[in-house]
Amino acid sequence: MSKQFNAVITVYGVRFERIPVKTHILSPEDEMLEIIQNYALPLMQPGDILCISESPLAITQGRAIPVSELKIGMLAKILSSYVSKVPYGIGLGAPSSMQCAIDETGVPRILLAALAGAIGKLTGRKGDFYRIAGMQAALVDAAGTSPVPPYHETVIKGPKDPQGVAEDLAAKTGYPIAIMDINDIGGSWMIGGGGGVSKAFIEAVMKDNPQGQGDELTPLCIVRRVD
Repeated sequence: MSKQFNAVITVYGVRFERIPVKTHILSPEDEMLEIIQNYALPLMQPGDILCISESPLAITQGRAIPVSELKIGMLAKILSSYVSKVPYGIGLGAPSSMQCAIDETGVPRILLAALAGAIGKLTGRKGDFYRIAGMQAALVDAAGTSPVPPYHETVIKGPKDPQGVAEDLAAKTGYPIAIMDINDIGGSWMIGGGGGVSKAFIEAVMKDNPQGQGDELTPLCIVRRVD
């Protein structure tokens, strides 16, 4: 179901319009630069910023792994059972997504992160697991996060080198680029930026997730100043 949102948001006293850009269902056969050129650039104006959702970018990099193809080990099954439940998804609470996090970061780092997380819980601190495990563990999307076939039965790892990708796309398109990880409860995180885009600004302007979290098929979003 498509999400309803206010197209215009005020950030730092200035009004900005967010324009979600609809595409076809992306696959590993797609190149993000071509997607931008075909769908976004014809709509863009000088001064615009382009935001890219991290999961669709990862899909174009071949980072969506069908659960049926994963070899889930005992460690993933054990650690996933201790993951705290959150309101915006199962995260690493599924053995399949935990296995992908282990594959990305390695067993020693995951075990250290699990130990830090357990100690943090005892002392009332949150987030120690992800601080130790790192960005790629935090970016793993569990199966079922995307409602769009065939990705509803895949675990989607975080994109490779989001900073480098953003810088390359900015250089090739001539527009600032932000690669975003956003959820529907007000979390907005820029994981890669190019063309001088401000991390604090772009996280504020995208905080209500104007691209949606469902079947909108809007992996791109143009940010445009309207004042």
